[in-house]
This record gives sequence, structure tokens and C-alpha cells, in this order.
Amino acid sequence: MLRYRVIELGLVTSEEIEAAVNREVKDGWALDGIHFAMRESSKRPSMAFIFFKKDSPE
Repeated sequence: MLRYRVIELGLVTSEEIEAAVNREVKDGWALDGIHFAMRESSKRPSMAFIFFKKDSPE
């Protein structure tokens, strides 16, 4: 059975993204993608959603 996990980051920095990815990969999750939420008034993302997946026995 394939399971998914989504991590939401309100503070979007390379350090926060790296820490979240390293933490989840250490627990056996595989990175599936990163999506950023942007504001029209800023060039920096206001939020990030990091997607992971993992095969697990049923």
C-alpha cells in the first residue's frame, strides 16, 4: 500500500526545507515533490508544501 505525507512550511528558507526533508527521509519517506505558494506582492514563497511517499505493508 502506498502512503503519502505532506509537510507544510510557513517559514520558507533553504535551512527549513533541508531540515524537513532530512527528517522525513531518515524516517523512511521518499521525497515526491515540493510546491510553493506565492503572494502577488512578493517574489519569495509564503509557504511550501513538501510531499513524501512510502510503501508500507497493508
